[in-house]
Amino acid sequence: MKDTSKQGSLNLDSVESINSELCFARFSDVSPDSERSGLLRSKTYPIDANPSEVFEFQTCPIYDLSTAAAPDLNLEKMGFDCIDLSADAGLQSLFEQVRRSNFLTKPVAKAIRQKLWGKAFNLSNGKRMRLLYIAPEGFIIRKSGPNGLMVNPGEEVTEMNGHEAAALVHGDQDVYGTPVKQILKGMAPRLFRHQTPDGKNTKSPIFLLNIWIPLQQIVRPLVLMDRSTLNKQKHQLRLSIPTDSFLKRGEDQKMNDSWTFLPDKEQKWYFNSALDAKNAYVFDTLGEPHGTTILPGEELAEQYYLSLKQATEAIVNKDENVLKSATNIQPLALPVDTTLSLQNAINMMLALINEAHESNTHVLAQTDWVKRAGMAMDSVVRKSIEMRTVAWVS
Repeated sequence: MKDTSKQGSLNLDSVESINSELCFARFSDVSPDSERSGLLRSKTYPIDANPSEVFEFQTCPIYDLSTAAAPDLNLEKMGFDCIDLSADAGLQSLFEQVRRSNFLTKPVAKAIRQKLWGKAFNLSNGKRMRLLYIAPEGFIIRKSGPNGLMVNPGEEVTEMNGHEAAALVHGDQDVYGTPVKQILKGMAPRLFRHQTPDGKNTKSPIFLLNIWIPLQQIVRPLVLMDRSTLNKQKHQLRLSIPTDSFLKRGEDQKMNDSWTFLPDKEQKWYFNSALDAKNAYVFDTLGEPHGTTILPGEELAEQYYLSLKQATEAIVNKDENVLKSATNIQPLALPVDTTLSLQNAINMMLALINEAHESNTHVLAQTDWVKRAGMAMDSVVRKSIEMRTVAWVS
């Protein structure tokens, strides 16, 4: 086993910010919008396009909301907030069921919706939010491995399952566009509170929101922009996304009208390295910029994940040579701004790799090593549930 003792000298204190890449539209793909004068539009790409080939990655400072220096959130001004779900033991049990099974069934989704429908929650600015309706469409589970690793490459993308973490910074719906326009017969701009480059409604207490619940998010966390730092006229772009591969919609609703964004140094971005299923983000479906990022240290987590996977297969096949090769690794240097939760997960995987390297397949087959390795690998898979709700804020 290679010497990894230098990792022990790392500062394990949580950092206030990290520098990490976010995925934006390319400036070269931007053009004036032909349908709405004065707006900009981004080029449409296939839903399965490789982000690294069709979008632009920009390194941005991203502030960690789990630290003492975190600002107070505000749904109306910033575009997002966080709510407490810890009091409902039945709801937490449903979340744990989905986390363990890695799959979202219709009965479980229905039970979660029934638990949340009609409930009221305190917001950070002292207001109350009541969930008036939770839509059946848009209720999905997302999964993604460290450093963009696909952990279920053969899984079919369906309405609720098989979704990877969304890399592109985007806003989910255009209040003037498809399918909101068709569903509400053009009344959405009058009904919902919203802000777009060419219109706003700041008087309505009714919001169309996403609820985003992290079942676990040591890697690939959700990242949200403080919307008050966005120049909507210059950096917010109309975008049409094809949905017919995983959603059953009519012919007039096969393209989803949404938003994407251009980067700018004035924008402020946030994530929370300590968030779990006891809490959830709520954010404005009608344009709040959000995406995911690959955290510092995920490259090493990917290396350890693959090492443990190969070692597990070697133990099952009783292949001593493959076991030694798989666990004879040269770790990469761990970035100093690696989050505390990711450091702990990496250290756990490293200990298991050391243990496997110093033993043989027969010994490991008689212990619970394979089970512990599976749990360590699973811990660095990002899993989240998201859904769409109509809410009243008062």
